[in-house]
Amino acid sequence: MFWSFEVVLSVGRGKRRLTTALVKMATKIIYFTVNGRPEQAEFPVDCPAQDVKDLFRAAAEAGPHDILKLYNTKGSIINISPQLEPNSPHACYKLEVVATDCNRKPLGGELAVALGFDLSSMEKRLQSLEKKILIESVETPSVVYEMKTQVELFREKLESVEHLSWLGLFKELSEGKCKPSPFYHKRALRKTREECEHVREKFLQMSSLEVTEEVRQYLKTPTFDNWQWEDTEIMVLLQVMYTDLDFISTFNIEVEVLQQFLYEVYRRYNNIPFHNFKHCFCVTQMMYGLIWLTDLRTKMESIDLLIMLTSAVCHDLDHTGYNNAYQINARTELALRYNDISPLENHHCAVAFEILEKKESNIFRNLTTEQYKRIREGMIKCILATDMTRHNEILNKFKSILPSFDFSNKDHKDVLMMIMIKVSDISNEARPMDVAEPWLDCLLQEFFNQSDMEKLEGLPVTPFMDRDKVTKPSSQTGFIRFVLFPLFIELANLFPCLEQHIIDPVRKALDYYTEMEKALDKEKQT
Repeated sequence: MFWSFEVVLSVGRGKRRLTTALVKMATKIIYFTVNGRPEQAEFPVDCPAQDVKDLFRAAAEAGPHDILKLYNTKGSIINISPQLEPNSPHACYKLEVVATDCNRKPLGGELAVALGFDLSSMEKRLQSLEKKILIESVETPSVVYEMKTQVELFREKLESVEHLSWLGLFKELSEGKCKPSPFYHKRALRKTREECEHVREKFLQMSSLEVTEEVRQYLKTPTFDNWQWEDTEIMVLLQVMYTDLDFISTFNIEVEVLQQFLYEVYRRYNNIPFHNFKHCFCVTQMMYGLIWLTDLRTKMESIDLLIMLTSAVCHDLDHTGYNNAYQINARTELALRYNDISPLENHHCAVAFEILEKKESNIFRNLTTEQYKRIREGMIKCILATDMTRHNEILNKFKSILPSFDFSNKDHKDVLMMIMIKVSDISNEARPMDVAEPWLDCLLQEFFNQSDMEKLEGLPVTPFMDRDKVTKPSSQTGFIRFVLFPLFIELANLFPCLEQHIIDPVRKALDYYTEMEKALDKEKQT
C-alpha cells in the first residue's frame, strides 16, 4: 500500500500516468516477455479491465484489432484482467500478439503504397491526436470530427467499390473452384485447404494444453471477450465446454472424434465479416454461460443440453453473408432447393448432418438409434428457430406457456430450447461494450455488402441494410427496443437471475446508442 497523487499505469521503463486525487492504493506488478524482451506492467488492484488490456496492448505495440495472448510458465493461456496473479522476474509470463487475420493485408494496402500512406496508420495517428487534444482542452474540437468523418468516408469508398468487379480499384478474380469473396478484405469466401490444415495442426498441438481454472470460470460468463482468442484457441475452448458439461463421459464421445468434429465445423464457416467461426463461438459460449447461470444441469436432461450446445456450434454453417430475403429475391440455389422456406437455416442444418454422417467426425456415433433420433429432431428445431421471420411466433408461444411452465413437459422444454438459442444468437449487446461494438461494425459491413449487391443486381433493397439510410445507432436502438428486450425479458421471467447478466447490459447499450443517435442528429443540424 502506498500514498500517491497519481493512478499509475506503467509499462517497462516508460510510465504512463493519469492524474487523480490523493488516494491510498495497492498495486500489482506483472512481469512478462514480449518478442523475447522483458517488460513489466504496474497497475492498481481495482484498475478497470479495459485499462489493463490497453496497458498490455501498449507494451506489445499492438494495433486495435490485434489479439493478445498471455501464457503462464506452464504454457497455459491466462486471461488479461485486473485479477492477474502477481509474479516475479524469474517466473515471467509470455505475451504474444496475433492479428485477427494474419493473411489479410491492411485495408487498401495497394492504395497505401501508391499514395504513400495507409488507412490504419492514419486512424491510429488520428486517435492519438484526439487523445492529446482531449487531455489539453477537455473537449474534442469540430475539426477532429471532420477528420474522422473524412477517414470513414474514405474507408467506405474502399469497402463499397471492392466488390463492384469491373469498377473495382484493384480487380482480383481468382480462377477455379475458389469463388472470390465480394468483401473488402479480398479473401476467398471458402477457407483454403492450406489455411485449414495449418489451423488443424496448431489446434491438435494446443488441445493437450491445460486451460486454467480462471479461464474455465471466465468462459461461463456473458462478459467473455472473444477478441482475445484466435481460431485455434477457440476450438480448444469449445472442447473445454463439451468436457466440463460431462458430455465426453456421458455420451462416450472420443476426444479425437470431437476434435475432428470441431475442425470440420471450423472448416465450413466462411470468411465473411459477421456470420463466421468467431460468431459461432460467441453464440455457443453464450449458450454455455446461460446453461451454467440458470443451473439447467439440474432441470433438464444431459441430452437436451447436448442438443442446445451442438445446435449453437452448427447454427450458421456455410453462411455466405446474404440473408434469406436475398436468397429468395435472387432465386438462389438454396431458395429453390428449400422452396423459399428458411433457406439458410435449412442449409446450416443439412451441413451439420453432413459432418455428422462421417464416422470420424460423428460425435454421436456411440449413441443408440433412439438417442440419435432425438438429437437430430432437437437440433433441427433449434437451428430452424434462428430464422428471425419466426421470431414473434416462437416468442408468443413461449409467453403463452410461461405462467405454467413445466420442466417435465417435453413441449415446454422444446420451446425453451428454441428461446435459448435465439437469445444466444442475438446476444452481443448483452456483452461489455468493448466486445459488443466491434461485432456491430462487422454486422453492418455484411449488411452493407448485401444491399450494395442488391442495388447492383436490381433486387429489392433491404431497408435496414442500406448504407445510405442506416447509421450505427439507428440500427441498434429499434432492434434493442423491439426485438432484444421483449425476448430477453421473457427468458428472465423464467430465470430471474438473468436480470443482471443480460437485461442490465442491454439497457446500458440502449442508452449508449440513444446518446450516439442524439449526437449525430445534433451534428447534422449544425
